Amino acid sequence: MLHPDVFTSTRGAVEAPVIAYAGTQEKGSIDSRHSHPQAQLFHIVSGSVTVETRSGSFVVPPERALWMPPRTHHTCSYHQRTTVRYLYFRPDLVGHLPGQPAVIRLSPLLRELALAFMAYPRDYDEDGPAARLAAVIVDQLAAEPATPLHLPMPQSERLRKATAGIVADPSCADTVADIAARAALSQRSFERHFAAETHVSFRAWRKQARLMKAVEWLAQGRAVGEISDALGYEGPSAFIAMFRKAFGTTPGRYFADTG
Repeated sequence: MLHPDVFTSTRGAVEAPVIAYAGTQEKGSIDSRHSHPQAQLFHIVSGSVTVETRSGSFVVPPERALWMPPRTHHTCSYHQRTTVRYLYFRPDLVGHLPGQPAVIRLSPLLRELALAFMAYPRDYDEDGPAARLAAVIVDQLAAEPATPLHLPMPQSERLRKATAGIVADPSCADTVADIAARAALSQRSFERHFAAETHVSFRAWRKQARLMKAVEWLAQGRAVGEISDALGYEGPSAFIAMFRKAFGTTPGRYFADTG
């Protein structure tokens, strides 16, 4: 059972090494750009969310979590009613953990540890069982692999504006030349600048944008055939093959494979 403390805002909370919060966000709600002084583990129990950061966007489907280093500015958009659990970590505890945001697939052990931690009050004894649980959680986080749910974004304003249509609608039929023209660049210069700013080719980035939109729609319960058509794949089999290559499983099994 969750302790009543976890349902109250973390603002003004006691300065414990790790603080828990649990709540629900309604479909269509948006958390405007903000940051936290602590590191944050943002666990989606049900529903889905897209989190925008300066370095790129992240889709977080059910039973995954987003690791956010301290003071990372971000905006959250909830695609459906979403149940969330957060753990906030004092920065000195997580200096060895990744310095960039990443979506991780929580192991059953880490999910149970987090749930057990949320049964304690926030003013727990720093030498007691809650503190020991928190230390094990930090150790386990270091072993959790990242999943490919990150879309890196170019840093220059002109490239971000030129590619905004692809982010909004990955099935957009605009050619590379069309997008380069919006950035007032030749196609060759656009591709060179884009790769330098995102560390991936534009072609690979465009595939990743489609896959992330697919995960977002799968989380909303849309059918594989419908998603395949909407994203411009040649057919469901082509979509499934691309999805399996990226995630190691089929779209139909993706949300079942949380163990």
